[in-house]
Amino acid sequence: MVIHYQKNGINENLSILTKKIMVINKAIRSTAEITALIKIVSELRSPKSGCPWDLEQTHTSLIPYLLEEAHEVVDAIRNQDDENLKEELGDLLLQIVLHAQIAQEDNRFCFEDIAKEINNKLIRRHPHVFGGKRLKNSDEVKKSWKSIKMQEKSMNPSKSPLSDNLRRKVRSQTAIAGAMEISKETASAGFEWKTIEDVWRKVDEELKELKQALDKKNMSNAEEELGDLIFTLINIGRWCEISPEEGLAGCNQRFLDRFSYVESTLEADISKYSLNELSAAWKIAKRTVDQQEKKKNIRN
Repeated sequence: MVIHYQKNGINENLSILTKKIMVINKAIRSTAEITALIKIVSELRSPKSGCPWDLEQTHTSLIPYLLEEAHEVVDAIRNQDDENLKEELGDLLLQIVLHAQIAQEDNRFCFEDIAKEINNKLIRRHPHVFGGKRLKNSDEVKKSWKSIKMQEKSMNPSKSPLSDNLRRKVRSQTAIAGAMEISKETASAGFEWKTIEDVWRKVDEELKELKQALDKKNMSNAEEELGDLIFTLINIGRWCEISPEEGLAGCNQRFLDRFSYVESTLEADISKYSLNELSAAWKIAKRTVDQQEKKKNIRN
């Protein structure tokens, strides 16, 4: 009995040790690949033998590519396409390494500094993992994270800390995501409607003001009112716990699927058709594509 127990103990220890070795080997290979990527980007930016296009790039000129790659990563996630996700994450990583290389050339910071900064931040903001603090659930984790973050920012006190914090958070987000972030945070602070009926009344009010601005042909004011209307509709989404971002992304995809069906069915330049003909084709497309989507969802 004793020998049998010891054998099992040895086997369990060997299994744990084997798993640890596998993790270490993967980490070593990952480090090697990242080092190779940094070297490749450095060569692309070499003044003597580098790529002319890469040499022309600056932090500012790379902004559209950084945003594009980030959106393509999101698209791959939404489509549950692992091969595409792997590729798009690589493209996004390339953008980060490029920015690090440009900064390093000016002796400002390098990739190592970026990694060190995020490593320290993660350890600092997870005392329940890397320290002695104990938290019960994700809600407590979120509160702890916010508290630590506010302490970090307290070195530079502000008369409007919530606004300043939100301004920093939303500056890199889409307008829809930023609006949702703003409405969530300010609502948590008490700046909130009493009922969802109040929010719907605000939607009606903003829609009326948009129509009035358009009737007066005041396009500048109309743009402001359109923004107010969209912001209020985003709050409807928040109240109902549905995502405006995902809703609009799904709408875009459905529209393109239906429009593609219209184009393929008509088999000609759609500008040659009348509005009535296009409307009829659209109704058929909507019905057909929606039925195909329902069948696909049932199979899945």
